[in-house]
Amino acid sequence: MSDLFASSEASPSLSFDASPFEVVPTFADVEPGEHQRWTTWPAVTPSERGPLPRPAWVVTSAGALDTELGILKTGKEADVFLLERAVPDDPEQRTLLAAKRYRSSDHSSFHRSGVYTEGRSTRNTRDTRALAKKSGHGRAVAALQWSFAEFDALSRMWELGAPVPYPVQVDGTELLMEFIGDETGVAAPRLAAVRSDRAELSGFYGQVVDLMRTFAAAGFAHGDLSAYNLLVHDGRVRVIDLPQIVDIIANPQGLDLLHRDCVNICDWFTRRRVDCDAEELFAELIAASYA
Repeated sequence: MSDLFASSEASPSLSFDASPFEVVPTFADVEPGEHQRWTTWPAVTPSERGPLPRPAWVVTSAGALDTELGILKTGKEADVFLLERAVPDDPEQRTLLAAKRYRSSDHSSFHRSGVYTEGRSTRNTRDTRALAKKSGHGRAVAALQWSFAEFDALSRMWELGAPVPYPVQVDGTELLMEFIGDETGVAAPRLAAVRSDRAELSGFYGQVVDLMRTFAAAGFAHGDLSAYNLLVHDGRVRVIDLPQIVDIIANPQGLDLLHRDCVNICDWFTRRRVDCDAEELFAELIAASYA
């Protein structure tokens, strides 16, 4: 960079006076280290970024580094990692993210049931044929579909005010979202692991009903709701794992899946002496979906 400001030997009368500058600009010499990469934020299109307005904690600087800190959860179709996105030497631009990475069916021990995808459409006809044939391209497309389906579901539910993690971005089969936990990287416990008294559990049940009502009013069911994909953080219930979200009208199995969610939730709370009735809850959610 100093060559740009050097005097010209051909024109000795020309010179550059750097005195007006308090600091001579230099390029950062930071390079990604082990388990690091440059932020992928600039690489994705606006449609692959979370809804506006974004929370203040979202780091959008192109000078940020992504540092992988460990694994949070291994699953049948995806693994979730803890990621730090931060601008070096700027403590104001640092956040922890959950990075969910979907595997292709070649490396997955679970093949998503077609019951969840009924009623969904694929715009690309080549992809549709590949999915039907279960070709190599089709298996790759399937993994992409799940990551984008979850991103879209999180975005929609976030905009509706549902207690879901904020979806930061989706990049291929990797979905980056808000990390639900503390600043040290300790994840919030699942509802299934929470030890609370009956009064507190009753409050949690009320929160679960509220989020299910938000889903139903938008015409959707979680499709796989249980105490294992509900987190409790700072007294608030947050719902995760949304790739299988179903349209209760467009999907022929939609109402059955909504009913199953109601049964799963009420069975769990009933065993902990919280009064609830799956059939009453189902009727309430059906009414909400037609309101």
